[in-house]
Amino acid sequence: MKLGLASALLVTGALLATGAMAQEKKQLAFVVNGASDFWKLAEAGVKKAQGELPNYDLSLKYPEQAAAAVQQRLMEDLVAGGVSAIMVSAVDPKSSTDSLNKIGSQVPLFTTDSDAPDTNRIAYIGSSNTEAGKQAGEIALKALPDGGKCIGFVGLPGADNARERIEGMKSVIAGSKVELIDVRGDDIDQTRAKRNVEDALAANPDIDCMVGFYSYNPPRIYEVLKESGKLGQVTVIAFDEDPITLGGVREGTIAGTVVQDPFEWGYQGMKLMASYLEGDKSVIPENKLIIVPTKMIDKGNVDAFEAELKSRISGG
Repeated sequence: MKLGLASALLVTGALLATGAMAQEKKQLAFVVNGASDFWKLAEAGVKKAQGELPNYDLSLKYPEQAAAAVQQRLMEDLVAGGVSAIMVSAVDPKSSTDSLNKIGSQVPLFTTDSDAPDTNRIAYIGSSNTEAGKQAGEIALKALPDGGKCIGFVGLPGADNARERIEGMKSVIAGSKVELIDVRGDDIDQTRAKRNVEDALAANPDIDCMVGFYSYNPPRIYEVLKESGKLGQVTVIAFDEDPITLGGVREGTIAGTVVQDPFEWGYQGMKLMASYLEGDKSVIPENKLIIVPTKMIDKGNVDAFEAELKSRISGG
């Protein structure tokens, strides 16, 4: 009986110790702005960071809907569940200052993809969306030497990343014969995104150019142009690295795409939050901006870029 009791106590002690160690692991969460294949690279970056941060539990979370209120509830649930820090691509930072500040008052809050500079966020890590927009403008000027009218398509017109990309593009084409005459939003709704392209083409059958400002917009543009027999007749300028987009760049039906680096957002962002929690404030620059450069992909470098993507996603 005594041996049985002693053994039981030892087992119980071991289980309690294991549970305590598991509870000591801090949780870091990356909250995205909506369901999109774009975030697969960020997931791969988070996975790489997890391998280097064994004392943390890292996760990437998708809101059920691309709505600020839904995203806010998700973050509140994470805080209630004991998360130690959150990095978020805010759905609508302009209208969410108070709610984001609420989260930031409870746990360290970082932003990515779409910044919320008027909040109490610790820092932003991601692209300069203004510079990305300027690169799109450069692609447009090169692809439309005689000028032309463009219509843009985007998920969340109110988000900083959308607004800055549009403004960046406009700043480069200003004074040229290339015009961005309209931008249509879809709230990250794939069906609506495609319908926006169909409606724009029906209303503007002689449009010269279409610009997809979010990752899934160029594939919807590609599909509609192919279905209408206008693929190759309308210049397409893209953002990000959807496989359909890269295929269009390779075949020459998409003039070029401006790619970000969500893999590094996930990887560097998680390591940044861990360092901050461990007391290393030197990782935060004075301007609170950590910019991961964007680059232009065209027919000449698309194969090498796609090979790099595949290697990252596979963990190579």
